[in-house]
Formats: sequence, structure tokens, C-alpha cells
Amino acid sequence: MGKARKPVQIIILFLIVLLGGYAIGSSVFGGDGKPKEGSTAPSFELLGLDGKSHTLDEYKGKAVVLNFWGSWCAPCVKEMPALQAQWEKWKDEGVVVVGVNVGEDQMTVENFVKLVDINFPIVMDPGRDAVRSYGISPMPTTFFINARGKVDSIHIGQLDLSTLDTQIGKLVKR
Repeated sequence: MGKARKPVQIIILFLIVLLGGYAIGSSVFGGDGKPKEGSTAPSFELLGLDGKSHTLDEYKGKAVVLNFWGSWCAPCVKEMPALQAQWEKWKDEGVVVVGVNVGEDQMTVENFVKLVDINFPIVMDPGRDAVRSYGISPMPTTFFINARGKVDSIHIGQLDLSTLDTQIGKLVKR
């Protein structure tokens, strides 16, 4: 029993040192990766319902309302008409609303989009890469990104028409 104890102790000590190094490195270098207000919005490359690959960079110079949603999420479904109305109101002012569907297949997303009658750009994040880089939890979560690519504000939970209008108005004025 005594001979087996030494290798186990070495392995445990190694794991403690490894985890401690990771924790210290994460706190010093900002390892959580979640964007905060004022930080640069993480880039992504996701397939859109139009069959093309889309990146955040293609919207440079425009204010972006980046909304993470799922058709199974009741608050996400409830806020879709408000997002559509604000898209129609602000799109000629250089504002783009982008819906990021989280984890659903293309047919489900297409059927949902037709059902709720939205026509702003929708991209799909089946592997949840964008969800991880934006630190999304819970949904819906919406990032308001200014024309310089910086996160202006973050809204967690269901948006209403008034809140959306106010937040987009702030983006347009900057």
C-alpha cells in the first residue's frame, strides 16, 4: 500500500498545481473571454439562412443588435415581433439586427422564421461556438454593438419595444 501511495500523491499534487496555474492565469489575463460593456465584440463566422457564411466584420461601420435565441425559449419567441419592428424602423439608419439561433437545425429555424414572419438576418450556431465566445447564459441575451465594434450594452432576458428603441437610439447617436 505504501508504494502505491507516492505516485498517487504526485499525481494529485500535479493536478493541484495545474488547476492553480489555470485559475491564476485566467484571472490575470481575463480568461473567461466574455465580452463586457466597452470591450470589442468577439468575431464569429456562422452560416446564415441565406446559405452564406456571415461574420461580424461584415457589419463594420454599422450598429448591430446581436440577439441570441432559440425557438424553444418562450421569452425569445415573445420578443421576435419587437426585434422585427425595430429592424424595420432602424435599418435605413445603418442599424442591423442579427438573430443568432442557438443549437437548432436549419429546417427548424427556417420553419420558425416563416411562422413568426421575421426577415432580419438569421445565422445559426449549431456548435455553440458564438455562445461560448459571448458567454451566453441564459437566453435570450442581446448585445448592442456600436459602429466601432465595441459592446455598448448587454441585455439579458426578454426585450420589449420601448427598451429596444431606447438602446438602438443610443447606438445611432454615437
